[in-house]
Amino acid sequence: MSLKRFGRILIMTERFILIGHPVAQSVSPPIHQKAYSAFNRKAEYHLVDAPTEDDVAECVDQIRLGQISGANITVPWKKLALRLADRVADSAQKVGAANVLARNAQGEVVAHNTDAIALAEELKLAYSALLASQGKAANTPPGSAMILGAGGAALAAVVSARQAGATHVYVSARRFTKGSEPESWPGADELLAIGAELIPWPSDTGVQEVFFAALQNCTWLIQATSAGMKGKASGEGLAQMLHLSQVKPLVAYDLIYNPTMTPFLIEAERFGHIARGGLGMLVGQAAHAIDIWWGILPEQQPLLQAAREAMGLSPVVEGT
Repeated sequence: MSLKRFGRILIMTERFILIGHPVAQSVSPPIHQKAYSAFNRKAEYHLVDAPTEDDVAECVDQIRLGQISGANITVPWKKLALRLADRVADSAQKVGAANVLARNAQGEVVAHNTDAIALAEELKLAYSALLASQGKAANTPPGSAMILGAGGAALAAVVSARQAGATHVYVSARRFTKGSEPESWPGADELLAIGAELIPWPSDTGVQEVFFAALQNCTWLIQATSAGMKGKASGEGLAQMLHLSQVKPLVAYDLIYNPTMTPFLIEAERFGHIARGGLGMLVGQAAHAIDIWWGILPEQQPLLQAAREAMGLSPVVEGT
């Protein structure tokens, strides 16, 4: 990876980047360019594939020097971005991971997290749809949330679920196995620090009862792994393992946005659950990132339309 194309320049055209590995499949550029055009800002958005930590550090240095105006961070570098920043905003501190980097007036790189607020907005909207589908009052309090996965996305999901009103937030991941104390599981300290309750992965019949007892009280089931993502494992095994036919109606939310319907979501919809993919969250976190960089929050509907168009999807009709 090289950022030499940005060079030592006086920035008249602002340059923003997405740092991750891989990033070629991202539809973030059309989302951002739609917002830049709406604000009549002279700005560009580039994808930067960063295979190593040194590549990420190089990007952060260029933000510090003012050669790049700001950055979004995606997998697998959200925790690293937090460590490389000079300052950490409350939004990233609460999550323990950063998906936005900005440069302040002192030339310091500041880490932010817009994933959590974007997902919280999505979870609330989906919960309203769940209540409407059951004929329940809009002010009916929600129950718990179950999150699948233990990476940076799962950290944001814990905070999001709390913001959406979850009474308990459970986290289960393949690395959480029976036979050891939850505190010793990989990543446990970060999840416990933000109030998550850890549950063993239900692949072992000896722990399935604990997992499904918790799931029966959940309003939200959030899929925060790469299972089902384009170019990754199909996700069919995960979908079938959850036995969604035996779970009370809930919101099944997949952070994956490509494809729009993963095996997890197909299975959830099949058994009457509210199924939502991550495209709305992607657009929401981008909008809030732009607000951090410019102090202007763009309207999200045009950004969503731009993302759908880039993916070859039909436009969304407002009000449907």
